[in-house]
Amino acid sequence: MGFTNDANKTEFDEHDRKNQERVHKIAEMLSEFDPTVILVEQEPQYNKQIQKEYKSYVENPDTVFTNPSEIELLAYELGRLSGTERIYGIDHKMGYNYRIGHEINNTVDPEWYNRYYKDPLKHYPSVDLKRDSLSLLKKLQYTNRDRYLDFLIAANTDMLTHAGTDGNFEGADEAAKYYKRNLRMYLNMNRIDLTKEDRVFILMGASHTAFFRDFMSRDPKYRMVNTFDYLK
Repeated sequence: MGFTNDANKTEFDEHDRKNQERVHKIAEMLSEFDPTVILVEQEPQYNKQIQKEYKSYVENPDTVFTNPSEIELLAYELGRLSGTERIYGIDHKMGYNYRIGHEINNTVDPEWYNRYYKDPLKHYPSVDLKRDSLSLLKKLQYTNRDRYLDFLIAANTDMLTHAGTDGNFEGADEAAKYYKRNLRMYLNMNRIDLTKEDRVFILMGASHTAFFRDFMSRDPKYRMVNTFDYLK
């Protein structure tokens, strides 16, 4: 929803009124979680602006956004329905070159690297679906499945370890940058003052979700709930 500079994206017309209604229906389903805090993929430096926009939206839910993103379409509506008072951005921008193996003289395993990235989904038959043919709800269910999240970690980072020049670690170093970005985002989340009574809803891209799932599953501070108790 909205602009993204991600290499892979699913088409979604965020200006279409029917699509907006579908997103709000998703928000209604998720409101059963009753979040007290909402976290979004935006940098913390914009938190005051986000809070201001969110408060304005709660007061006037008929607000029309010029270029709505998932924050305006889903997070704000979810918060309004749930009576959520706190919303924060936890993103941290860092560039990394996921195409590094195509730009160097790869001497590690170019045959495998090129075959894999020619069609990554081919290697994961259980998640190789035509997403654009799915409804919005089905798309969200699909992209939150563990198998799909595992695929995203492999495609975005782990498979880069099959690329490098003699004696160097170009692929691994690029992969580490994406791990680093997600770890910094996780640290941004940990900066937020939370209590045992808080129920935190996190809205972000699927690859970030994949990393956060792994981080949180090992972190005794948090208890994850089943997404599919609500996306059903």
